[in-house]
Amino acid sequence: MERAVLVVDDDPSILYTVGKMLERANRTVYKAASGKACLEVLRKGFTGLILMDAMMSDMDGWDTIREIVDQGFAEKVLICMITGKREPDKKMDDLKQYVLDYITKPFDHGKLMAVV
Repeated sequence: MERAVLVVDDDPSILYTVGKMLERANRTVYKAASGKACLEVLRKGFTGLILMDAMMSDMDGWDTIREIVDQGFAEKVLICMITGKREPDKKMDDLKQYVLDYITKPFDHGKLMAVV
């Protein structure tokens, strides 16, 4: 069964662009413009793949992953980080086990779809 995809990014153009790419590939797409909005979608029962922006204002991707783990949602989702950085922050080593892959910006359509 094909899983749904939750795109989490505070950049509206990324939400729109990635959402359209996934919809064209017949994926069910949910969007969240913040870490807090992501957690709300999870509380409503979302399961599937999360494409998480690492650098967001307010609550960044790593803080959001920490909350996902703390609130018991980690077993119901797969997480891929979308980041402008080439390597993850060393201070987040304890959370790396929850991240399936890293997609760097600007991302390649083929790489994104291969991960999804």
